[in-house]
Amino acid sequence: MNLNICASYVFSLTILINSFSNFNSIRNYTDKLFQYSSNEAYESEQKPLDTKELNWYFNPRSDGLTPEPSKEGAHLLKKYDAYYVGDTTEKVIYLTFDEGYENGYTNEILDILKKHNVKAAFFVVKPYIESNPDIIKRMIEEGHLVCNHTCSHPSMALIKDKDKFNKELLDLEISFENLTGKKMAKYFRPPMGKYSELSLNYTKELNYKTIFWSFAYNDWDIKKQPSKEKALETILKRSHSGAIVLLHAVSKTNADILDEVITKWESEGYTLKSLDDLP
Repeated sequence: MNLNICASYVFSLTILINSFSNFNSIRNYTDKLFQYSSNEAYESEQKPLDTKELNWYFNPRSDGLTPEPSKEGAHLLKKYDAYYVGDTTEKVIYLTFDEGYENGYTNEILDILKKHNVKAAFFVVKPYIESNPDIIKRMIEEGHLVCNHTCSHPSMALIKDKDKFNKELLDLEISFENLTGKKMAKYFRPPMGKYSELSLNYTKELNYKTIFWSFAYNDWDIKKQPSKEKALETILKRSHSGAIVLLHAVSKTNADILDEVITKWESEGYTLKSLDDLP
């Protein structure tokens, strides 16, 4: 064999072998990189969600601007389809009531809402549905939303077992559907404003929107009711575009001033909308 041809053949074979060697090295490297990335993603997906009990909080404002929640709260709201305000670009207000028990004022509140053609949301617990079927039916007949406030009003952040968590919401749905023959609106308000990342995730998995608030005040203690003058001043000075207003229907003061509050809102150019109109 010609020595030049032989040398050329050996040289070409060496390059080919090195190429395969380099290819295998690269392939081994990329395989390991892909495996590492996959494992990292899997571990990230499997990382348990935070169960720390948090209290819904924001800094109230009296200048007509939107109050700001904590950075942690704002992040979790965005991640888990939760709201504390609605459309802040328009003068709209979303009126909501919490109903733990009936104190004799809900029908009066419904009369006022009907007068102003306002559709509100009522967050109820199971004993309320069972004890006040006619009021629940009236709420539905007059176009209001009846929403989920759990069966027994616990801190949902403390219920870490998924089945027990779901039972608090789903059993209330059943009670409502048995009474009305209708599906309950998919809005949930955490009792006492207590929540965790895990509870927000559980709620979202049930296709609920969590509804916090950008206005509330000390109206729930029937033995320590604010004066009508003080309550009216507090509500009006802290109103803002996109506000989700939380009032307690057990409050005599709220029943006494609601007509005046809505009239004042309307005179200031606010439109009252349903939670179904949330952006």
